[in-house]
Amino acid sequence: MSIWWSLHLRREAASVPLARRLLLGTMETAGVDPDISYDLSLALSEACANAVEHGGRTGSGEACAEFRVTAYLDGEKCRIEVADSGPGFPAGRVRTVRRPVPAEAESGRGLSLIEELADHVHIGNRSGRGGAVVSFDKIVKWRSDAPLAVG
Repeated sequence: MSIWWSLHLRREAASVPLARRLLLGTMETAGVDPDISYDLSLALSEACANAVEHGGRTGSGEACAEFRVTAYLDGEKCRIEVADSGPGFPAGRVRTVRRPVPAEAESGRGLSLIEELADHVHIGNRSGRGGAVVSFDKIVKWRSDAPLAVG
């Protein structure tokens, strides 16, 4: 069983809970374990919040009014990707290794939280058109009464 969906959302704070609710509703309907759904929805919220806050302008100075969320629920894995058209991550800031964020930091915990909640995370820049991409996946556990479970 496979489900996928893609949203193009306005770069506004109200888009974050919209994406989260859609993911939670999809996961609940499919029969994904609520703890897994919660982890993925929290990671999605963090990635969307980053796109809203940091996906502001392209390298040429144009305003970026939207970002994209794509989710795939395929077999026993869920993969989520959040991409914007902003300037992307500065050179040297793309991370693949987990590192702690100082307790006194006022921001910067979102990517670390995503890394803690997901099984695999890729943080980078889009090739060609520019912008940041945060993708993450997690092995899915199904409820015993899941209508769409693999098995």
